[in-house]
Amino acid sequence: MTAETQGQRRYGFVIGLVTGTLVGAGLTAWLAPRAASELRARVTDSARRVRREASGRYQVTSARVDEAVDALARKGRGVRNDVADAIVRGAHEVERHAKAAKGDVDGAKQAPPV
Repeated sequence: MTAETQGQRRYGFVIGLVTGTLVGAGLTAWLAPRAASELRARVTDSARRVRREASGRYQVTSARVDEAVDALARKGRGVRNDVADAIVRGAHEVERHAKAAKGDVDGAKQAPPV
């Protein structure tokens, strides 16, 4: 190899190196903003999708809780009514026994001694 051939090789290598660097830098500059905007778009879409899904699940759960609370309130009202009815029946029974006892006492006062 001659000195001239070696110089051309070195020159070609340097030109290739500089060209590769410039092409790589250009591609990076061209693709990086696009990748960043795509990433922002994907993150935004993901956030929206998560928000929609969370909102949907919240609504379903809220409806289930409302149904459970309503059912529990109905049962509670039924128990309250049953207890109130039992108290009223008990009060009537006490009143009946009290009248019967009073009648026994009044009857004993009016009955002539034997």
